[in-house]
Amino acid sequence: MKQSSTHQQKNKYGMVIDLDKCTGCGSCMVACMAENNVPFRKDETDKTKSITWMRVYKINNDKAFPDADICYVPRPCMQCGGMHDDGHSPCVSVCPAVATDYSHETGIVSQIYTRCFGCRYCMAACPYHARYFNWWDPVWPEGMERSLSPDVSPRMRGVVEKCSFCFHRYQLAKDKAFVEGRDTLKEEEYQTSCTEACPAGAITFGDLNDPTHAVYKLRQSKHAFRLLERLKTNPKVYYLTTRNWVRKSLDNYLPDEMPQTAAAHH
Repeated sequence: MKQSSTHQQKNKYGMVIDLDKCTGCGSCMVACMAENNVPFRKDETDKTKSITWMRVYKINNDKAFPDADICYVPRPCMQCGGMHDDGHSPCVSVCPAVATDYSHETGIVSQIYTRCFGCRYCMAACPYHARYFNWWDPVWPEGMERSLSPDVSPRMRGVVEKCSFCFHRYQLAKDKAFVEGRDTLKEEEYQTSCTEACPAGAITFGDLNDPTHAVYKLRQSKHAFRLLERLKTNPKVYYLTTRNWVRKSLDNYLPDEMPQTAAAHH
Protein backbone atom coordinates (compact mmCIF):
# COMPACT_ATOMS: atom_id res chain seq x y z
CA MET A 1 0.00 0.00 0.00
CA LYS A 2 2.82 2.35 0.81
CA GLN A 3 4.48 1.68 -2.52
CA SER A 4 1.37 2.53 -4.55
CA SER A 5 0.85 5.82 -2.72
CA THR A 6 4.42 6.78 -3.55
CA HIS A 7 3.62 6.69 -7.28
CA GLN A 8 0.30 8.50 -6.98
CA GLN A 9 0.28 11.77 -8.89
CA LYS A 10 -0.27 14.35 -6.14
CA ASN A 11 0.29 17.54 -8.10
CA LYS A 12 0.82 18.04 -11.81
CA TYR A 13 2.27 21.46 -12.51
CA GLY A 14 1.96 22.75 -16.03
CA MET A 15 1.48 25.75 -18.32
CA VAL A 16 -1.10 27.09 -20.69
CA ILE A 17 0.35 29.53 -23.24
CA ASP A 18 -2.03 31.69 -25.27
CA LEU A 19 -0.41 32.11 -28.67
CA ASP A 20 -2.95 34.73 -29.70
CA LYS A 21 -1.66 36.95 -26.88
CA CYS A 22 2.09 36.35 -27.32
CA THR A 23 3.84 39.28 -29.02
CA GLY A 24 7.24 37.61 -29.32
CA CYS A 25 8.92 40.21 -27.09
CA GLY A 26 11.26 37.65 -25.50
CA SER A 27 10.69 38.78 -21.90
CA CYS A 28 10.16 35.16 -20.89
CA MET A 29 13.57 34.21 -22.31
CA VAL A 30 15.36 37.04 -20.49
CA ALA A 31 13.58 36.30 -17.20
CA CYS A 32 14.40 32.62 -17.47
CA MET A 33 18.10 33.26 -18.06
CA ALA A 34 18.33 35.70 -15.16
CA GLU A 35 16.37 33.52 -12.75
CA ASN A 36 18.20 30.27 -13.51
CA ASN A 37 21.75 31.53 -14.10
CA VAL A 38 21.70 30.36 -17.69
CA PRO A 39 25.16 31.06 -19.17
CA PHE A 40 25.86 32.88 -22.40
CA ARG A 41 28.85 33.63 -24.61
CA LYS A 42 30.21 36.81 -26.12
CA ASP A 43 29.43 35.41 -29.57
CA GLU A 44 25.97 33.86 -29.70
CA THR A 45 25.87 33.46 -33.48
CA ASP A 46 26.48 29.70 -33.29
CA LYS A 47 23.03 28.62 -32.16
CA THR A 48 24.09 24.97 -31.98
CA LYS A 49 26.00 25.89 -28.83
CA SER A 50 23.56 28.43 -27.39
CA ILE A 51 21.64 27.62 -24.21
CA THR A 52 18.09 28.93 -23.94
CA TRP A 53 15.80 27.06 -21.58
CA MET A 54 12.83 29.09 -22.82
CA ARG A 55 12.97 29.74 -26.56
CA VAL A 56 10.49 31.75 -28.62
CA TYR A 57 10.01 30.51 -32.19
CA LYS A 58 8.43 32.44 -35.05
CA ILE A 59 6.24 30.67 -37.60
CA ASN A 60 4.16 31.97 -40.50
CA ASN A 61 1.33 30.73 -42.71
CA ASP A 62 3.35 30.98 -45.95
CA LYS A 63 0.84 33.34 -47.55
CA ALA A 64 1.40 36.66 -49.28
CA PHE A 65 -0.02 40.00 -48.16
CA PRO A 66 -2.80 40.68 -47.24
CA ASP A 67 -3.32 37.11 -45.99
CA ALA A 68 0.11 36.83 -44.34
CA ASP A 69 0.07 35.95 -40.65
CA ILE A 70 2.76 35.13 -38.08
CA CYS A 71 2.73 33.50 -34.68
CA TYR A 72 5.27 33.43 -31.86
CA VAL A 73 5.63 30.18 -29.95
CA PRO A 74 7.34 30.10 -26.52
CA ARG A 75 8.79 26.65 -25.88
CA PRO A 76 9.97 25.62 -22.39
CA CYS A 77 10.60 22.01 -21.42
CA MET A 78 7.35 20.13 -21.93
CA GLN A 79 7.81 18.09 -18.72
CA CYS A 80 6.50 14.99 -20.49
CA GLY A 81 4.65 12.42 -18.42
CA GLY A 82 4.93 9.47 -20.76
CA MET A 83 2.29 7.64 -22.76
CA HIS A 84 0.34 6.52 -19.68
CA ASP A 85 1.26 9.50 -17.47
CA ASP A 86 3.58 7.14 -15.61
CA GLY A 87 6.74 9.23 -15.80
CA HIS A 88 8.30 7.30 -18.68
CA SER A 89 9.08 10.42 -20.68
CA PRO A 90 11.49 10.09 -23.64
CA CYS A 91 14.49 11.62 -21.81
CA VAL A 92 13.97 9.78 -18.52
CA SER A 93 13.68 6.44 -20.31
CA VAL A 94 17.06 6.68 -22.05
CA CYS A 95 19.31 8.23 -19.37
CA PRO A 96 21.87 5.59 -18.27
CA ALA A 97 23.00 7.64 -15.27
CA VAL A 98 19.51 8.38 -13.91
CA ALA A 99 20.55 12.03 -14.12
CA THR A 100 17.02 12.97 -15.13
CA ASP A 101 13.97 11.76 -13.28
CA TYR A 102 10.21 12.26 -13.09
CA SER A 103 8.70 13.55 -9.86
CA HIS A 104 5.39 11.93 -8.96
CA GLU A 105 4.89 14.70 -6.42
CA THR A 106 4.98 17.56 -8.93
CA GLY A 107 4.99 16.02 -12.41
CA ILE A 108 8.23 17.87 -13.18
CA VAL A 109 11.14 16.20 -14.99
CA SER A 110 14.28 17.00 -13.00
CA GLN A 111 17.88 17.28 -14.14
CA ILE A 112 20.56 16.22 -11.65
CA TYR A 113 23.74 17.82 -12.93
CA THR A 114 26.16 16.01 -10.63
CA ARG A 115 25.04 12.67 -12.06
CA CYS A 116 25.19 13.67 -15.72
CA PHE A 117 28.28 12.59 -17.66
CA GLY A 118 27.27 14.19 -20.95
CA CYS A 119 26.28 11.24 -23.12
CA ARG A 120 23.44 13.37 -24.55
CA TYR A 121 21.05 10.46 -25.06
CA CYS A 122 18.33 12.65 -23.54
CA MET A 123 18.96 15.35 -26.14
CA ALA A 124 18.55 12.82 -28.93
CA ALA A 125 15.36 11.45 -27.37
CA CYS A 126 13.66 14.81 -26.74
CA PRO A 127 11.37 15.63 -29.69
CA TYR A 128 11.07 19.26 -28.59
CA HIS A 129 14.79 20.21 -28.60
CA ALA A 130 14.36 21.44 -25.03
CA ARG A 131 17.70 20.15 -23.72
CA TYR A 132 21.08 21.83 -24.08
CA PHE A 133 24.65 20.66 -23.65
CA ASN A 134 27.16 22.78 -21.76
CA TRP A 135 30.20 23.04 -24.02
CA TRP A 136 32.07 25.36 -21.69
CA ASP A 137 32.30 26.37 -18.04
CA PRO A 138 30.21 29.51 -17.45
CA VAL A 139 32.19 32.74 -17.36
CA TRP A 140 30.45 35.87 -16.10
CA PRO A 141 31.61 39.39 -16.99
CA GLU A 142 33.22 41.24 -14.10
CA GLY A 143 30.60 42.42 -11.66
CA MET A 144 27.80 40.37 -13.18
CA GLU A 145 28.39 37.46 -10.81
CA ARG A 146 26.75 39.61 -8.15
CA SER A 147 23.47 39.38 -10.04
CA LEU A 148 23.38 35.58 -10.01
CA SER A 149 20.55 33.86 -8.19
CA PRO A 150 21.76 32.19 -4.96
CA ASP A 151 19.00 29.57 -5.25
CA VAL A 152 20.25 28.02 -8.50
CA SER A 153 23.70 26.51 -8.99
CA PRO A 154 25.49 27.31 -12.29
CA ARG A 155 26.13 24.19 -14.34
CA MET A 156 29.60 22.91 -15.13
CA ARG A 157 31.01 22.06 -18.54
CA GLY A 158 30.05 18.66 -19.97
CA VAL A 159 26.50 18.29 -18.65
CA VAL A 160 23.02 18.71 -20.09
CA GLU A 161 20.63 21.31 -18.69
CA LYS A 162 17.03 22.34 -19.29
CA CYS A 163 13.98 24.20 -17.99
CA SER A 164 12.89 23.01 -14.54
CA PHE A 165 9.69 25.09 -14.17
CA CYS A 166 11.79 27.14 -11.68
CA PHE A 167 11.73 24.19 -9.28
CA HIS A 168 13.73 26.10 -6.68
CA ARG A 169 10.72 28.37 -6.30
CA TYR A 170 8.59 25.33 -5.51
CA GLN A 171 11.04 24.27 -2.82
CA LEU A 172 11.05 27.76 -1.27
CA ALA A 173 7.25 27.84 -1.29
CA LYS A 174 7.12 24.39 0.34
CA ASP A 175 9.52 25.52 3.07
CA LYS A 176 7.37 28.58 3.76
CA ALA A 177 4.22 26.45 3.92
CA PHE A 178 5.91 23.99 6.29
CA VAL A 179 6.92 26.78 8.66
CA GLU A 180 3.32 28.03 8.62
CA GLY A 181 1.97 24.54 9.30
CA ARG A 182 0.45 24.00 5.84
CA ASP A 183 0.84 21.02 3.52
CA THR A 184 -0.65 22.69 0.44
CA LEU A 185 0.44 25.62 -1.71
CA LYS A 186 -1.68 28.47 -2.93
CA GLU A 187 -1.70 29.11 -6.67
CA GLU A 188 0.19 32.40 -6.39
CA GLU A 189 2.87 30.97 -4.08
CA TYR A 190 4.59 28.98 -6.83
CA GLN A 191 4.90 30.72 -10.19
CA THR A 192 7.67 30.50 -12.79
CA SER A 193 9.77 33.52 -13.73
CA CYS A 194 8.54 33.47 -17.34
CA THR A 195 4.93 33.56 -16.16
CA GLU A 196 5.56 36.62 -14.00
CA ALA A 197 7.61 38.40 -16.67
CA CYS A 198 5.18 38.08 -19.60
CA PRO A 199 3.77 41.59 -20.23
CA ALA A 200 0.92 40.23 -22.33
CA GLY A 201 -0.23 37.71 -19.74
CA ALA A 202 0.12 34.93 -22.31
CA ILE A 203 1.58 32.37 -19.88
CA THR A 204 -0.50 30.80 -17.11
CA PHE A 205 1.09 28.39 -14.63
CA GLY A 206 -0.36 26.17 -11.94
CA ASP A 207 -1.50 22.71 -10.87
CA LEU A 208 -3.27 20.88 -13.68
CA ASN A 209 -4.87 18.60 -11.07
CA ASP A 210 -6.39 21.43 -9.02
CA PRO A 211 -9.82 22.62 -10.24
CA THR A 212 -9.28 25.98 -8.48
CA HIS A 213 -6.21 26.81 -10.58
CA ALA A 214 -6.56 28.77 -13.82
CA VAL A 215 -4.58 26.23 -15.87
CA TYR A 216 -7.06 23.48 -14.97
CA LYS A 217 -9.85 25.40 -16.68
CA LEU A 218 -7.83 26.81 -19.57
CA ARG A 219 -6.52 23.45 -20.76
CA GLN A 220 -10.12 22.25 -21.21
CA SER A 221 -10.77 24.94 -23.80
CA LYS A 222 -11.75 23.74 -27.27
CA HIS A 223 -8.80 25.80 -28.55
CA ALA A 224 -6.24 23.98 -26.36
CA PHE A 225 -3.68 21.55 -27.78
CA ARG A 226 -0.15 20.30 -27.17
CA LEU A 227 2.95 20.12 -29.37
CA LEU A 228 3.37 16.92 -31.39
CA GLU A 229 0.55 15.26 -29.48
CA ARG A 230 0.61 12.28 -31.83
CA LEU A 231 3.87 11.17 -30.20
CA LYS A 232 1.96 10.48 -26.95
CA THR A 233 4.66 12.07 -24.78
CA ASN A 234 1.87 13.65 -22.69
CA PRO A 235 3.37 17.16 -22.26
CA LYS A 236 2.29 19.44 -19.43
CA VAL A 237 2.48 22.56 -21.59
CA TYR A 238 -0.74 23.42 -23.41
CA TYR A 239 -1.22 26.03 -26.11
CA LEU A 240 -4.28 28.10 -27.00
CA THR A 241 -5.07 29.55 -30.41
CA THR A 242 -8.12 30.31 -32.50
CA ARG A 243 -6.04 30.11 -35.70
CA ASN A 244 -6.39 26.76 -37.40
CA TRP A 245 -3.13 27.07 -39.39
CA VAL A 246 -1.17 27.52 -36.15
CA ARG A 247 -2.76 24.40 -34.68
CA LYS A 248 -1.91 22.42 -37.80
CA SER A 249 1.70 23.65 -37.87
CA LEU A 250 2.42 22.87 -34.22
CA ASP A 251 0.66 19.53 -34.26
CA ASN A 252 2.99 18.82 -37.19
CA TYR A 253 0.30 17.48 -39.47
CA LEU A 254 0.59 17.47 -43.24
CA PRO A 255 -2.03 19.56 -45.11
CA ASP A 256 -4.37 16.61 -45.71
CA GLU A 257 -3.61 14.87 -42.45
CA MET A 258 -5.54 17.02 -39.96
CA PRO A 259 -7.66 14.73 -37.77
CA GLN A 260 -11.41 15.29 -37.76
CA THR A 261 -11.51 15.73 -33.99
CA ALA A 262 -9.02 18.59 -34.09
CA ALA A 263 -10.66 20.20 -37.11
CA ALA A 264 -14.02 20.09 -35.32
CA HIS A 265 -12.61 22.36 -32.62
CA HIS A 266 -12.39 25.17 -35.16
